[in-house]
Amino acid sequence: MEKNKNLTAGLEDYLEAIYIAAIENKAIKSVELAHMLNISRASVSEAIAKLVSKGLINYESYGLVTLTSKGTYEAKKVYDTHKILKSFFETVLNISPDEASDNACKIEHIISQNILNEIKEFTSFCNKNPDILKKYRQEK
Repeated sequence: MEKNKNLTAGLEDYLEAIYIAAIENKAIKSVELAHMLNISRASVSEAIAKLVSKGLINYESYGLVTLTSKGTYEAKKVYDTHKILKSFFETVLNISPDEASDNACKIEHIISQNILNEIKEFTSFCNKNPDILKKYRQEK
């Protein structure tokens, strides 16, 4: 899961938002995307143009925003990274869901694949061995 060096954190956020809408079977227009991300319509229009030029989304003025297969691939990587980090923060570090999600969103853009793999494995280990986590929390 190599990071696409041509995508900024902001563009990754757009892809992730479009991906989440798609997996929830929700059609999304640029105005809804602006609302979801709490960003101006002008900023969304600029980002949409960049994503179209990179072949990551399909969009016609005032129409729906959809991911291309390449866009789906990139968006899924960001989404999966977010889920792995959020799970680690909640399961291992006992962080609240909101705080875990906020921090996962910030880190998902910069974390290396190697560290992400280790976090995923350690979270899995902790899920399989809840007694270790319980003991750790009691000793804190």
